[in-house]
This record gives sequence, structure tokens and C-alpha cells, in this order.
Amino acid sequence: MPIATVNPATGETLGTFDPMEPGEVEQRIALAREAFTGQRVTGFADRARLMLRTADLLDEDSEHIARTMTTEMGKPLAQARAEAAKCARTMRWYAARAGELLADEHPAPTDVADSGAARVVVRYRPVGVVLAVMPWNFPLWQVVRFAAPALMAGNTALLKHASNVPRTALYLEELFRRAGWPAGCFQTLLIGAGAVEAVLRDPRVAAATLTGSEAAGRAVAAVAGDEVKKTVLELGGSDPFVVLPSADIGRAADTAVTARVQNNGQSCIAAKRFIVHTDVHDAFCERFTARMRELVVGDPLDENTDVGPVATEQGRADLEALVADALALGARALCGAARPAGPDRGWFYEPTVLTDIGPAMRIHREETFGPVATVYRATDLDQAIALANDTPFGLSSSVWTRDERETARCAREIEAGGVFFNGMTASHPAFPFGGVKRSGYGRELSGHGIREFCEVTTLWYGP
Repeated sequence: MPIATVNPATGETLGTFDPMEPGEVEQRIALAREAFTGQRVTGFADRARLMLRTADLLDEDSEHIARTMTTEMGKPLAQARAEAAKCARTMRWYAARAGELLADEHPAPTDVADSGAARVVVRYRPVGVVLAVMPWNFPLWQVVRFAAPALMAGNTALLKHASNVPRTALYLEELFRRAGWPAGCFQTLLIGAGAVEAVLRDPRVAAATLTGSEAAGRAVAAVAGDEVKKTVLELGGSDPFVVLPSADIGRAADTAVTARVQNNGQSCIAAKRFIVHTDVHDAFCERFTARMRELVVGDPLDENTDVGPVATEQGRADLEALVADALALGARALCGAARPAGPDRGWFYEPTVLTDIGPAMRIHREETFGPVATVYRATDLDQAIALANDTPFGLSSSVWTRDERETARCAREIEAGGVFFNGMTASHPAFPFGGVKRSGYGRELSGHGIREFCEVTTLWYGP
């Protein structure tokens, strides 16, 4: 894929960028390593001052970067503003808490004495240069949720962003520079996917984090494994949204719409498979479908737009192929399942609800990255949990019930990195985020996230 800004609402190419030459990439890796030697010995207060300045600048730039994101990947403008605001809040959260989260640990005195030591300290030390391979769907948030904890821990960062959001990628480098971070602390590499392996194999790069497709995760994990370097992977998701008879059906259906179509349906943690108990199935479907039909599809820069375009032409084609396969094998479309009427400019797709889904359909096993929902009918809780787990992915999930026994079973048995009860999945800096099965491994955010790129070091002092 060329490195270019292509407006998905119009299909117009707004700018192209030449990939960096190997020599420039080499210089940036060297600068990142040099910067790390200084950053590793700075104090949390110094890093916090810089991070707070970065957050302030981001708030000032909110409208500019929101429009940049919307133009590059098509999310509605209001959602782009909210993304920028969330990033600034997360920067402030880590600025305030990094010292506490990475404070030295002191084993029990009896264990210290038993080891023959006078004193033992467990310390979190930064790993070094971290390569981040990031996707286009949340082009600011995905980067900041890695960068804020990594930089506060004393690491330095190299960003290889998706090739369709180069302006956002360059903005991020400039943002950290303007905030006063020393040269080399955060740099963008404008390179294609084929150049990632050489960067990851460089001995000055200590670890990598990737958010993206399963295929991309496998590729990075294979190289990192060969080099014995740590990775954190957040890959695909096909999250279940389970609705049981005791739920508030109206609230569940209304929330389901947002959970499915936020970010134009292009979110790994979006609810994608709606598993509804037979007793409330029809009522849920009626309200859910009605709300999906009411959504306004159009120019994402228009404040009245609910759903913008799919980010790439290939992405829409992939979505259409999944829907066509399902319909050919017996699925029914309750709404959508087509491009909007009118001039075929941009990569729009109507909000869609499919039912009568069967295991032979591709859409039953593959992730849908766009505003398409699949609805299943479950006869009881056992079947609902079985359907929820009948996926190679396990990123997150949502369960709607007022029954404490059902809540307990779902908390114990649903195979996912998160289970959200009576609400939609959302990330927050205070809570760990990540998946199981083919949704990846490791955790972002919270104390777990900042420790992922630290070396846990035992300091043993003899008598």
C-alpha cells in the first residue's frame, strides 16, 4: 500500500509521501537508542512535566487533529474530537500515576532474611527502544495508549503507523517535539510493511507492540520470537453482545447500535455478534433494526452524520463479500446489506443487520470491519455462552442481564479479555485491556500496560 492520504468519503488522493530511505531509518534508530540512555535516568517528575505539556498541546490542537483523522480514515468529526480528548486524559492519567505504578517493591522481611540478604528490592526498569506498529482505525488513540505509558516508564518509541494515516503519524512526532521531549524520544518511521522486519531485528530495538490484523500480528511475533524480543499484540475481535431475558431490552438495543457502528463499525472491540435469548429476540431485533435504519450515513465532516465511510475501498469490498456469502447461504437482511443510493463517491456502506446466521457462513468465523451486525437466537444461557465462545477471537464481550447467577456464570465462562455487564465495551486508562485466543496477548493501559515494557529486576544486597 502506498503511503498516502486518500479521503474515504470521496476517494480523492490528497497527498502522497515517499518512504524513508534505509539511511534515514538507521539514523532514527540510532537517535532513539541515544535518547534512551538519557531518558532511563530521568525522574518521573521530569517525564510527567513533559507529558502534561503534551496533553495541553493536544487539547489546543483538538480541532486540527480531529479533522486530519476524519479526512484520512473517515470517522465522524465528533468522534474524532472525542478521541483526541481521550488521548489527552490518558496522558494526564499516566503523568499522575506512573511513579506509583512503577514504585520499588520490597519482599517480606522474613523472605529477605531467609535468602541471606540484608535487603532486597524489586525494581521496574525501562526496556529501551520500543517499536510500535499501529493501525488506522483509531490513529491517535492506538498510539497514545502505548506511548504515554512507555515514555513515562523511561523508554523511547519508534512509530510505524498505517500507510493511509501518514499526516496523523507525522503530527504525533511533531506533538512530542513541541512539548519538549528530547530528540529521539518519539519518532515516526514512514516505511512500508515490508521494512518492519529489518527495524525489529535491529539489536538496538528492544521490544515491539502491535495493534492490527491477525496476519500482521503473526508476522511480527514470528520475527520477535526469532530475535527473542518481547511483544504485546492486540489483534482482531468478534465480540459477542449477549442479551438475556432479565435485561432492559430497550437500553440494550439502543446501546447495541452505538456498540456496533461507532467509528463506522471499524473497531476491534465493537460488538459484532448479537446473541439474544429467544424470549426477547424479536423485541430486541425490532428495536435494534429500527435504530440502525435511523442512522444518518454521509460526509463525516458533517456534524449531523452518524456513520461515515469505510476507511478503504478494499475494506468495503471485503465487507460486501462477507455479506454476500452469508445471504447466499441463507441469512436474512433486516436492513442495509447494500451501498447507499446516490452517486457512488467514497466507500460508504449502509448499516446492516443480518439474522439466521449459520456456522457455514464466513461471517460466522471472520471479523466484520464495518457497520454490519449479525444476530443469533439462543434458546438458553448454555447456548448463549457456547455461541459467545464459538469464535477464534476473544478480545472483549458485553452481557445484559439482571440475574446474579447469570452474571457469575458469564464472568467465569466467557472466553475474552473483558466482560462488560449492562454496558458496551470501552477502554479506560485505569483498566487493563487486551485479548485471549487469536485476539493477542499482553495488556495495555493501567499498571499492567506500563509494566509490559519494563524489565522486572531483583536487586539483592548482601549483609
